[in-house]
Amino acid sequence: MSPVRASRPIFAWSILAWLVSAVLLTGCQRTPQSALDQLHPCKIDEGPTEAFCGTYNVFEDRSAKSGRQIALKIVVAPALKRDPQPDPLFVLEGGPGAGAATLANFVLPMFHRFQMDRDIVLIDQRGTGDSNPLNCEPEDREEEDFSKIDDYPVERLRTCLAALKADARFYTTAIAMDDIDEVRQYLRYNAINLWGGSYGTRAALVYLKRHEASVRSVILDGVAPPDMRLPLYMPRDGQRSLDLMIDDCAKDAACSKRFPKLRESVTTLFTHVAAKPHITFTHPRTGKSAQITVSQRLVATIIYSALYDPAVTSLLPQLITDAAQGNYQGLLALGFSRDMPKGAMSEGMFLSVVCTEDVPRIQPEEIAREAQGRFLGTSFFDTRMKPCEFWPRGAVADDFYQPVVSSKPVLILSGEDDPITPPSWGDHVAQYLTNSKHFVVPGTGHGSTPRGCVPKLIGQFLDQASARNLDPACLQTQRRPPFFVNYTGADQP
Repeated sequence: MSPVRASRPIFAWSILAWLVSAVLLTGCQRTPQSALDQLHPCKIDEGPTEAFCGTYNVFEDRSAKSGRQIALKIVVAPALKRDPQPDPLFVLEGGPGAGAATLANFVLPMFHRFQMDRDIVLIDQRGTGDSNPLNCEPEDREEEDFSKIDDYPVERLRTCLAALKADARFYTTAIAMDDIDEVRQYLRYNAINLWGGSYGTRAALVYLKRHEASVRSVILDGVAPPDMRLPLYMPRDGQRSLDLMIDDCAKDAACSKRFPKLRESVTTLFTHVAAKPHITFTHPRTGKSAQITVSQRLVATIIYSALYDPAVTSLLPQLITDAAQGNYQGLLALGFSRDMPKGAMSEGMFLSVVCTEDVPRIQPEEIAREAQGRFLGTSFFDTRMKPCEFWPRGAVADDFYQPVVSSKPVLILSGEDDPITPPSWGDHVAQYLTNSKHFVVPGTGHGSTPRGCVPKLIGQFLDQASARNLDPACLQTQRRPPFFVNYTGADQP
């Protein structure tokens, strides 16, 4: 057999093998239409330039399927792996009133770790961000300084409502979650994972109830269930958080030495501001001298907001002590520390949700009972809830307040020191979620996802779609940040 004749079949088989390999390789590289095919690379003014942006139209009145339409803003951060998991992570923001897609530059860094394996999907819930926002904040923030909290701008909100190009009755949680499921279908996702934070946990639970077949797993961070009745229990839960802070200071050698009578200072402060003293201070925004009337409501609101973040809470012993001695400069400056970008929070959407789903189920005697002897008192009912007297109320389904019962995998996270969604709310929903685990994160306020080893636990949960084998032992190393013992920081060994 000549060498030349023998090489022909080998050469032919080589060509055939190459062709088969090429076809198989091409087949592997060719992917079916995906979410990104429905979107475009984000422009700078739309979102992160490494993400994809777009909109999807839904009817404002979903039942009528006619009339005004809302363009829901979408941002998708694509998975970084070439062969990602098919189930994305949908992020449901808090508030109510925050738009996840509009806040993408702030939100996505917290989820970057999970983007390696799956898409991260952010959608501006109807009424928020760029999805026909029900924005009612003043054009100039200086028009309504926070010192006017005792004179809540009810008339501004009444005027805003009349000018909205929206029917405020149709901006409730259940309607919005049906929007989200429609967007899921538009983006060609099948099963999805849900992450909800604060009010976003209510949204996630409602989605789970209404669209359970489309859910792979759920992460609830700071549980605010549909039957919570905001803001009824905020005085109780806020008092608990303040008491924990005072107790922790007493247990801390440096803090107890520097502030041995912190609880008495709290009492002195609220006794002093009951008289509404008129003081002069340096405005933290302008640096100019300004005058202000300090009230119990103002001080209570500032302290309550500070309890959300343990790093900010660490300032409270110093600031409360100073204010109890008549120096309000630090405490008032703290009132500006939680400012959000303009348009980040929709006040009108907040009212559409809470005035429909919560306030109608609260009786006056319950407000008095929960406020009695607690530093926050009736502050939120006297101010932020006042527009509920005229804000339109939507419809609520008969089963909306019934517990969400599901066997889907659910990871529940609660900050031990959270002033608004403490661990008791996580326990409340866990008893009906038969495939859930509830982890309480020590030393943490409102929002546990970025703390300590929590991201690692979330990553494991998403990989397994199960909380069964998660080991929370690493959480026990989590501690409250050290207290400031002066204006330069914590006591250094």
